[in-house]
Amino acid sequence: MTEILSYTACRQLSQLLASVIFFHGSEYVLAISFHGRSDVTLSSLLISKNYLIAMVFSLLEYFVEITFFPGLKEHWWVSNFGLAMIIIGEIIRKTAVITAGRAFTHLIRTYHLDHHQLITHGVYGFVRHPGYCGFFIWSVGMQVMLCNPISTLGFAVLVWNFFAKRIPYEEFFLRQFFGSEYEEYASRVPSGVPFVK
Repeated sequence: MTEILSYTACRQLSQLLASVIFFHGSEYVLAISFHGRSDVTLSSLLISKNYLIAMVFSLLEYFVEITFFPGLKEHWWVSNFGLAMIIIGEIIRKTAVITAGRAFTHLIRTYHLDHHQLITHGVYGFVRHPGYCGFFIWSVGMQVMLCNPISTLGFAVLVWNFFAKRIPYEEFFLRQFFGSEYEEYASRVPSGVPFVK
């Protein structure tokens, strides 16, 4: 049992570590390649105080459950489904970043720049906010992969709530920048985050 337990913990925690390093590292590299080193700060890694608190809580949940309820972590089909969610979320988000190029930023633009254009092709033809959609799937997928029931629900609620507030705020400015072109686009393409219009 100890051998299985250690294998389970090693596999799930190494997948978590690899996912987090790849996600944030690639975000930083892509931000530098599109915006230049001088315009990229540590906020480009998308690591906030709330994010760190949520990750610490999820690790605490993981270690408590694997210690007292090790069988909970042995549902490999659940763990593998979470890993698939991580990969799908990563692909959606990075496709969004690459498709938008310089138009993709981690901070909401409140003023229009000359190179800022409305992107409606590629993955943006299916969802208006594929970066948010990908992050939502990726972050919840991490908790599913760890077989963390409390953190899965917590991440789903917290990340959804964050985007439910952020999307209308961002779209206010997109409507200012692009007017009827954005209105028409928004009327036919869903946001990409469930239940956020």
